[in-house]
Amino acid sequence: MKKGFKDLLKSDLSASLVVFLVALPLCLGIAVASNAPPISGIIAGVIGGIVIGALSKSNVSVSGPAAGLTVIVITAQESLGSFQLFLAAVVVAGAIQFLLGTLKAGVVGYYFPTAVIKGMLAAIGLILILKQIPHALGYDHTQMGVDSFREANQQNTFTEIIDAFVYNSPGAILIMLISLAIILLYEQPKIKNHKFFGLVPGALIAVISGIAINFLLGRFLPSWQLTDSHLVSIPVASSLSELSGLLTFPDFGMLNTNLFWITAATIAIVGSVETLLSIEASDKLDRHKRITPRSRELQAQGIGNLVSGLIGGLPVTSVIVRSSANAGAGAETKRSAIFHGILLLVLVVSIPSILNLIPLSCLAAVLLTVGFKLTKPSLYRSMFSKGFNQFIPFLITVLAILFTDLLKGISIGIVIGLIFVVKTNFQSAISVTEHKGNYLLKLQKDVSFLNKALLLKKLARIPNGASVLINARRAQFIDTDIMESLLDFINTADDKDMTILTEGLFDLEHKKTS
Repeated sequence: MKKGFKDLLKSDLSASLVVFLVALPLCLGIAVASNAPPISGIIAGVIGGIVIGALSKSNVSVSGPAAGLTVIVITAQESLGSFQLFLAAVVVAGAIQFLLGTLKAGVVGYYFPTAVIKGMLAAIGLILILKQIPHALGYDHTQMGVDSFREANQQNTFTEIIDAFVYNSPGAILIMLISLAIILLYEQPKIKNHKFFGLVPGALIAVISGIAINFLLGRFLPSWQLTDSHLVSIPVASSLSELSGLLTFPDFGMLNTNLFWITAATIAIVGSVETLLSIEASDKLDRHKRITPRSRELQAQGIGNLVSGLIGGLPVTSVIVRSSANAGAGAETKRSAIFHGILLLVLVVSIPSILNLIPLSCLAAVLLTVGFKLTKPSLYRSMFSKGFNQFIPFLITVLAILFTDLLKGISIGIVIGLIFVVKTNFQSAISVTEHKGNYLLKLQKDVSFLNKALLLKKLARIPNGASVLINARRAQFIDTDIMESLLDFINTADDKDMTILTEGLFDLEHKKTS
């Protein structure tokens, strides 16, 4: 953080270009997958970048429409009856989120297990790679941005990949390989730190190259050229009045119904949980390890959703894919998120016809590199080295997210993570050590009835004739069930020919001698 203002600005501008290229297809893909107008995804991306970026205290997090809310968006539109009524629910959900932030509900975000958060990052990386393989091969039958294992066309992640290898497009593969080579080349220190080449991110060069290659294919090898569904598809407006006609505004006609409030509360709660998870993960990706105020983030998200709903946008959350792309591209401050929102707004309005020339296989190459950075083999080795108490929750979270979706998978991961946390605390609350027939039983912190089974197991292993010291000086609380078990053990000392001393268990030291 000792960099000068110009250096920081350069880092943030460069990162914002990468995030823009990642966000553009995801905003469109999530909107289409949600049965919503494509422009609603762009609006949500712009609001997530500019409005939430300005209000948030996070330095690397980027907000926008979230794939995890796709099912909720579809269900809400069907139950309420129209997209306009759904937008009204988004507005109210934003107000609820702001209230949650004001009430300091963001503190919940500090209690997610680290192993689960790292598992979420690794799983998102795997999903990115697996979901982009079809697009990289030119099989563009599903929208970008969908992260669930099962898809609306009754296929799943793996069957899509199998079909992609069968129904591939040579032109898409060529563009993807060249784009990937350019991105990896720009990752090399000599290029990245070069005075000239280092000014522009490799992802932007890859996209420009992808457009040029596709143009050349049209001239010299038409059968390989990519068209229609293989390209980005942004609604094009020829005038400002036509552009304003693409906007949709909320209808508050069901404000007095229970269904409306249940929908709004669902969007607010699920969106808040996804935001807190993404913020926790984003802070871990921040190279400076800065901590984002969680409740302030909920307030920012609330205002963002309120504004997004008012002008026809999808619900907005902090999104880990965009955030990881931002951090990986070298973003230093939240200016990067704001710049990416400005780029979305300006370029989609001014040059949509040029953006519509971008091959999806080219953008897939960008997302493949983002995914690999999230799920590097070194992460799995690092978690394995920390022991099974960390590795098992991590691995289960990865598999659960991979084979369900983000919200279901993370819920499973949290439950497993908490089980292992409780198990670890059980083990640390009671310990027994032995030296030459002398046993030390330590009670530490709070020892509740939940520790009774472990205590009885450890006591049963102490042989007859042993000398035992029960040290409870560090115990802040000892449950009645624990005390009764210890008293039973002490009272049988004569029968077992044991010598038992206590420290901190009673006001006076209790001694039983054979």
